[in-house]
Amino acid sequence: MLKPGMILCDRYEILEVVGAGGMSIVYKAKDHRLNRNVAIKMLKPEFVNDKTFVTKFRIEAQASAGLAHPNIVNVYDVTEDDGIYFIVMEIVEGITLKEYIHENGRLTMDKAIDFSIQIASALETAHENHIIHRDIKPQNILVNKNGNLKVTDFGIAKAASSNTLTSGAMGSVHYISPEQARGGYSDERSDIYSLGITMYEMVTGRVPFEGDNNVSVALMHIQNEMVSPREYYPDIYASFEKIILKATQKKPERRYLTASALIADLKRVQNNPNIDIVVAPSAITNSPTQEWSKEELDAVRNAAQAKPVTPNVFLNTPVQNEMGEMRPVQGISPIPVNNQRINQFFEEEDPWDDEEEYVPQQPRKGGIKKVQDYDEDEDDYNDYVDDGDIDPNLKKAVIVGAVATAIILAIVVMIVLGKVLGWFKFGDKKTTSATSDTSSEVVEQIAMEDVIGISEEAAIKILKDAGFTNVQSVHENNTEVQEGYVFEQNIAKGEPTNKDAEIIIKVSAGAEDKEIPDVKNYEDAQAVTILQEAGFTVTHAYEYSEEIDKDKVVRTEPEAGTLAKEGSKVTLVVSNGKEEKNVEVPNLTGYTQAEAENALAAKKLSTGNVTHEHSDNVAEGYVIRQGTKSGTEVPEGTAVDFVISDGPEEKVVTYTADVKVDISAPSGELDADGNPISYAGRSATVRVSNGSATQEQTVTLNTEGKATANVSIGGLSSNNESFTYTIIVDGADVSNSFGKTPSITYREN
Repeated sequence: MLKPGMILCDRYEILEVVGAGGMSIVYKAKDHRLNRNVAIKMLKPEFVNDKTFVTKFRIEAQASAGLAHPNIVNVYDVTEDDGIYFIVMEIVEGITLKEYIHENGRLTMDKAIDFSIQIASALETAHENHIIHRDIKPQNILVNKNGNLKVTDFGIAKAASSNTLTSGAMGSVHYISPEQARGGYSDERSDIYSLGITMYEMVTGRVPFEGDNNVSVALMHIQNEMVSPREYYPDIYASFEKIILKATQKKPERRYLTASALIADLKRVQNNPNIDIVVAPSAITNSPTQEWSKEELDAVRNAAQAKPVTPNVFLNTPVQNEMGEMRPVQGISPIPVNNQRINQFFEEEDPWDDEEEYVPQQPRKGGIKKVQDYDEDEDDYNDYVDDGDIDPNLKKAVIVGAVATAIILAIVVMIVLGKVLGWFKFGDKKTTSATSDTSSEVVEQIAMEDVIGISEEAAIKILKDAGFTNVQSVHENNTEVQEGYVFEQNIAKGEPTNKDAEIIIKVSAGAEDKEIPDVKNYEDAQAVTILQEAGFTVTHAYEYSEEIDKDKVVRTEPEAGTLAKEGSKVTLVVSNGKEEKNVEVPNLTGYTQAEAENALAAKKLSTGNVTHEHSDNVAEGYVIRQGTKSGTEVPEGTAVDFVISDGPEEKVVTYTADVKVDISAPSGELDADGNPISYAGRSATVRVSNGSATQEQTVTLNTEGKATANVSIGGLSSNNESFTYTIIVDGADVSNSFGKTPSITYREN
C-alpha cells in the first residue's frame, strides 16, 4: 500500500487513499509536471505477480485511454514504477451512483432518463471503438456535484474476466447478463443488459434479483423473470418500463442491438412520456407461410442441441429490429409477422435455460408461421446428421417437416401461376365490374394496409407487395414520431381501394430545425428559460473561466447560431469562476519589504499585514519572519503576512534611590508652662522628595526622641539626585527644629 508523500515516476505524489475495490486501490495524487490532481488506480499485489494478467490489463487500459467522451472518465496514462502497475485517471469529485441512490432513494423519472441517456452515450462511444465494458453497475458510475455522470473502468473488466479471480474481485453479480453468467460470449448487448438492470435500480431503489450467494443470483439472471418496475411503483412511466424490460431480455437478440437504438427510445420517452415505444408490424393473412406447431419447433430445437445442423434463420434471427421494421433475411423479402404469437412462444421457458428435463406443452391453435428461406434436400440433411445420434421421433418430425415444406412450395408455385394466368382471385382482393354499351372494365380493389409506425422504406414495400401501384410519400416535421417513420395515411386500414388509387403516406421529417439562441454571459436560469422557449431541452456542464463570472453561461454546445432539431438537447456550459490554482509560498526571510512584495506578486500572491519589531539578529528594514511558512501550497491570490525588523532596541538606564533618614527631636524645649517637652513615643512622618517624585514613612520616636525612616524612589535618570526632607509631628512641620541625617544608596534598574 502506498503512503502519502511517495512519488511515482518522479511525477505523481500520493496524497491520500480515496477507495478500494476487488482488483485495485485508488489514491488521490498530485501530478507535479502538469500541476493538477489526478486519481491513481494501483493494481493489488496479488495481480501484479500474474504477468499474463498484467499484459492484458495494460492492453485493455491503453485501449480505453483512447476514449474521449464527457461521460467517460479520462485515462491519462498507463504505466509502471518499480513493480507497481497503475492507471492515471481524471479525478472526479463526487460519489458513485450506488451511493447516490442510497442517499437519495429511487430517482425521479426525469433524473433516471437523463442518467440513462448519459450512461448509454458513454457505451455508444465505447462500442463504436469496439470496447465492451463487461461490468456496468452503479458502483462503476460516478456522479459529480453538478449531476453529470462519468463511467469508469472501461476495458478493465475484460482483463479481469480472462483470469481466475475471486468473486470479490469480479464485482457484483447483481448486474451480470445471462450469457456472462453462463460463461459464454459477451458483446455490446451484455453491456445493454447491465445498463437495463442499473435503470431498474434507479427507478425502484432495488436490484431485481437477490440471493444467498453469487451463484444463486447468477442463476436467477438465467432462469427467473424479474418483477416489473411498475408493480413496485405505478408512477413509473409505462414507456420507460418497456425500455427497461426490452434491455433486460434473457436472449441478447431480443434486446436493443445497439446503444444508439436505446438512446433513441430514451429520448422519445424524454420528449413524450406517453408515447408507445414498441411498434409492432401488422400481420398479413394471405402470406404464403406454413403453420408450425410447438411440437415441431421443439423437435428442431432439440435436434440443434443434439448435433450441429444448418442454422435455422427463423429461430436465430431477431423477430423484430429496434423500431419494429422487418429486415431481409438471406434474400427473403421482409413481411409483417404475427409478433404477438411469436412473443408468446419465446416467453415460454427455454429448454436450454435449465438442466431439468423439458416437457413440451401441447400445441396451441394457430402456431408459428415459418418462412421457407433456404433449400436443402433430404439427402444432404441426412449426410450432415448421423442417424445414430437422432431420436426416431425427432427424425420422423424432421422428415414430416421436409415433406410439408415441399408441399407448401408446390402450392405456392400453383398460386403464383394462377395469379399470372388469371385462373382465380383470392385473399383480401375484391373484383367489381362496370359495364356500358361499348366496353366492360374490371377494376381490382385491395384492402388497405396499416403502415402507421413503420419506416418509410418498409411501408412502401408493404403497399407495393400488396398490389398498390401509386404510392406517394410526403415528409413533414413531427416532434412526436421518429424521423423516417410513417405517422399518417390518407386511406384507413382495411378500406377497399383501387390498386392504382393514389396512396399518400406522411413520413416524419423529425423535428423542425431551429437556430440556437446566443445566451453567452446570461445567468444560468435566464439562459435555460430562453432555450426552452426556443424549443430545446437543456442539460448542463461546468468549467472554469477567466473571463466569465461564476454561474453565468460560457457557451452552448452546439454553439449559438447553429441549427438543431426542435426538442434536441443543448448543453449550457456554465462558469465555475476562475480556477483556483495552488502555488508555493516563497521564502521572504532576509528580503526588504519591497523585495518581499515583488516575490509574492511573482507567485500571484498578495501582501498581507506588514508589522515591525526590534531585532538584535536581523538588520533594520529586513524581513524577520512570515505568517505563512515557505513551501506551503496555497491558492493564487492568498495574502501573506510578514514582519520587518526595526533593528536592536535602545536600552534606557534608570535608577532607584534607597534613602535612609535618621531624625532626632530637639532637647531642652519648654512648653508654655515652662515644663520640658518630651517626644518619646510620639509619631513622626518623614517625607523625601526629588521634585518629581515623593515618598514618605511614619516612624515612632524612641525614649530619646530618635527614629530612622527608609524610603525608595525609582525611575531616576541619574545616580546623583538632590532630595528635600520634611518632618511632620502632630500635623506641624518641625523640620527646622528636628535633627536629620540622610544617607543615599543608588541601584540600576
